[in-house]
Amino acid sequence: MDSLDLYDASARERLVDEPPKRVVAPERTPFERDRARVVHAAASRRLAAKTQVVGPQSDDFVRNRLTHSLEVAQVARDLSRALGCHPDIAETAALAHDMGHPPFGHNGERVLAELSEGCGGFEGNAQTLRLLTRLEAKSLDADGRSVGLNLTRATLDACTKYPWLRTHAEEPQGVHADGSPRVIRKFGVYDDDKPVFDWLRSGIEGTRQCFEAQVMDLADDVAYSVHDIEDGVVVGRIDLTTLDRAGVWATVRDWYLPGVPDAALDAALDGMQAVESWPTTPYDGSRRSLAALKNLTSDLIGRFCASAQHATFAAAEGPFARYAADVVVPEQARHEMAVLKGIAAHYVMQADDRVELMVRQRELLAELVALLAHRGPEALERPFADDWHACADDPARLRVVIDQVASLTDASAVSLHARLLSSRA
Repeated sequence: MDSLDLYDASARERLVDEPPKRVVAPERTPFERDRARVVHAAASRRLAAKTQVVGPQSDDFVRNRLTHSLEVAQVARDLSRALGCHPDIAETAALAHDMGHPPFGHNGERVLAELSEGCGGFEGNAQTLRLLTRLEAKSLDADGRSVGLNLTRATLDACTKYPWLRTHAEEPQGVHADGSPRVIRKFGVYDDDKPVFDWLRSGIEGTRQCFEAQVMDLADDVAYSVHDIEDGVVVGRIDLTTLDRAGVWATVRDWYLPGVPDAALDAALDGMQAVESWPTTPYDGSRRSLAALKNLTSDLIGRFCASAQHATFAAAEGPFARYAADVVVPEQARHEMAVLKGIAAHYVMQADDRVELMVRQRELLAELVALLAHRGPEALERPFADDWHACADDPARLRVVIDQVASLTDASAVSLHARLLSSRA
């Protein structure tokens, strides 16, 4: 069966109906059109200048949000094809999964969450849904209101990593992949975006992720657990041949897996060190050494995806799409990914220079929000100025300011902050 046949008319429906386009044959599927819309979105381009773990201006090798999203998309596409769901849906969800992240990654998200209490909070995944269904300019409804990219129901559902409101979110625990503490609740929709959320979740009870969202979520976990190690090795902060197990295990328990015993973490690292491509000599910057590191990256990604594929097929008969099954990740694979995250956290993310930089970033964003809220539409980009004029109260205007700041790249946030400060003087 073609994977496209697993998706009925409801899954292919768009919030605003669109007539077929005259294109050169063969005509694109609805999910191919969704993917193209995300690829060409302005928010996707901005990801190239947004922090992943290390700022994009600090080194031209390390990942930024765009390169990370591209790598997650590749893993998600391969994994979805192996599992049997539609690869365009999973890939589009992966390409879009970080679109809502503000400047300075999770560190910036923390600031905006604190400052937006008066208008319903801030969360990067909820902002992604807002971008896809409102802020990105592509389609309008009959009343002239933006409906964002007007993606299909199945694709929007796959993009919804946390399918619940803020009031239903659990208390935060641990830290993010970039080292910033989890101080905000994880949720996927703001209160004023609930109508479109109700539409995309039509007929679905509870807070279960659809299968394609689970594929995207796993691909994200796999990609950043492996690629953060690669970046850390190349910039000279990680040596995989001389790991401080006690220190790393403490970080793993503090950040990711509270209470996991040393024996389980030892078994996880031992299993990965048994992979043929695990290095036995320190990285030296040569092409041979870089090729060996790339081979390790590839082998670990394949290891985690194959483990999930076998476990998923063993747990259900399928079909593996929408709500007919769940992605299963074995405990061993979860432990191994947590160990990789712990290594990166221990040697890279706790470094004093990063901690100091993150404090300065938070101060800058807080000042930027205050300046924009004070100056109002004269300091906002035209789309956000229009939104401001349409607001009925101060909380709604605050949401517009948060939308504007969240849309900025690291560099444009810094430059706008400097420009507003200089014009105030």
